[in-house]
Amino acid sequence: MKLASLKAGRDGCLVVASDDLARAVSAAHVARSLRDALDRWDRVRPQLQVLADELAAGRAGDAFALAPERLAAPMPRAPQWLDGSAYVNHVELVRKARGAEMPASFWTDPLMYQGGSDRLLGPREDIAAVSEDWGIDFEAEIAVVLGDVPMGASVAEAAAAIRLLLLVNDVSLRNLIPAELAKGFSFLHGKPPTAFAPAAVTPETLGDAWDGARLHLPVSIHLNGERFGAPEAGQDMTFDFPTLVAHAAKTRPLSAGTILGAGTVSNVDRARGSACIAEQRMLEQIAGGKPRTPFLRFGDRVRIDVLDAAGGSVFGAIEQRVVPYRRAAG
Repeated sequence: MKLASLKAGRDGCLVVASDDLARAVSAAHVARSLRDALDRWDRVRPQLQVLADELAAGRAGDAFALAPERLAAPMPRAPQWLDGSAYVNHVELVRKARGAEMPASFWTDPLMYQGGSDRLLGPREDIAAVSEDWGIDFEAEIAVVLGDVPMGASVAEAAAAIRLLLLVNDVSLRNLIPAELAKGFSFLHGKPPTAFAPAAVTPETLGDAWDGARLHLPVSIHLNGERFGAPEAGQDMTFDFPTLVAHAAKTRPLSAGTILGAGTVSNVDRARGSACIAEQRMLEQIAGGKPRTPFLRFGDRVRIDVLDAAGGSVFGAIEQRVVPYRRAAG
């Protein structure tokens, strides 16, 4: 089952989408929004599945064409957005590029930060920045949406709480991040609003590509129409999703609707390319002594997608352009 949200108010209007994301049917009579549905998941999910089955069978009389431009993020605002760094290979590369050793604990204790969740971008919303000098970068990630998770949850309990999967562009402002990290108090300015692909997808919809802990599909990234990378999301993932969720719940409960990302997808096999510009620059630094690939500039276009074995888009594509920030009138 694939769920999406039409732009409407702060939380969007929930729809059930067809597998090819070409058509949809309103689910407003079942739940006002995806956030509302997640609060009542056990009761609401069967009703949403009925709508999905009717849509697939061509029996949904009120079905309509689904245009990506009409879509908000599947959950335009969430109770919480947590982002880990599950691909420790990526972290090791960052430190190697600046000549720093990586603590051994990074292989056993996940890195994670809490980002902003009050404004999440839809699949066609622009990446707006005041200055190109901020070092604008994309980060292609996979994330999960959770039901309620109790404090101190086991890995098995964490796995059972995974409700949906998402495709993410966790935008970073690389040139603002070092000064923030130097304060020893995590990110703020370096992490503007995060963008999401059109559909939130139930785990069973993914078939063999989802093993209960990792998504085994490549994440395809194009910059200005040129292939940038297609790293495999399930490969070289040091910490799987249940482990990340249990880590996040160590000292506090997680409420239904919490989104948890696994961090920039990164493979040891460099032939697969990178899922962010920073990693490409690090590889260039290590190989040639200096980075060559520039960060994003105004007018650049980024496309992120995940295709299944048959070539169909799993989540729908994120397609964004980079623009100068202009404050809305009024």
